[in-house]
Amino acid sequence: MPFKKAALWTLFWFLTAMSFAGGVYYFQGQDKAMEFLAGYLIELSLSIDNLFLFLMLFTLYQIEPLYQRRVLNWGIIGAVIMRLIFIVLGIALVEKFHWVLYIFGVILIITGYKMAFGKEKEPNLENNWSIKLLRKVMPVTPEIHGEKFFVKLNGILHATPLFVVLVLIESTDLLFAIDSIPAIFAITRDPFIVYSSNVLAILGLRSLYFFLERVQRAFAYVKYGVALLLAVTGVKMLLTFWHIKVPVPFALGIIAAILTGSIVASVLFSRRKERSYE
Repeated sequence: MPFKKAALWTLFWFLTAMSFAGGVYYFQGQDKAMEFLAGYLIELSLSIDNLFLFLMLFTLYQIEPLYQRRVLNWGIIGAVIMRLIFIVLGIALVEKFHWVLYIFGVILIITGYKMAFGKEKEPNLENNWSIKLLRKVMPVTPEIHGEKFFVKLNGILHATPLFVVLVLIESTDLLFAIDSIPAIFAITRDPFIVYSSNVLAILGLRSLYFFLERVQRAFAYVKYGVALLLAVTGVKMLLTFWHIKVPVPFALGIIAAILTGSIVASVLFSRRKERSYE
């Protein structure tokens, strides 16, 4: 997807989300609209960090942009279904065992700390549990066969590297959901708000991926912003133990400030780095 087209589609999905927020405001009031916006921004910021992993997977498996679209499309479909399952189970769990929120809060703080201060390691994809399971089920071809996920060779069904990448994306999204769903529970437990904010953030992932692919150097500090966002959200969850409730408008302001600050810092850093090379 050309950069200009990706930027326009990214803008389209963002404006769609804002229009949806306007509809929530009209039909359900300001509080619900604020909850949607906070949830959407959390999911969007977490998605940005996750997309860099997708970029790495496509690079490692040498998947051409022409074929990346199909993988992303199926990945988004899988993510939407997975979110629905996680949200239904998560809400049922929290409603029955309220103390689970405190566990979620601790998990988010630990995840944020590891993201900010942990050493980045090159992932060993061959040891990924989903790939090991796939290879037990069927053989994998060493080369890509166009947009096909499966091909028959000598009468035996084989998976292609394109399907391998799809499996990796879905398995990493499973882990991603473990962070993102608890994060939005810190804002609201309304199933409609939780799911709609998740889905609208996910639907724009394909265009956002192709946009970030071109400007990834300008987002060097977004990872730290996401880490701080997770930690703050975790603290917000733990505060409920002492019956301290952070107002949603205030939480929304913090989320927007962290996300904006990390993007501004990234842009300034990338410009300073470019000048140092001149």
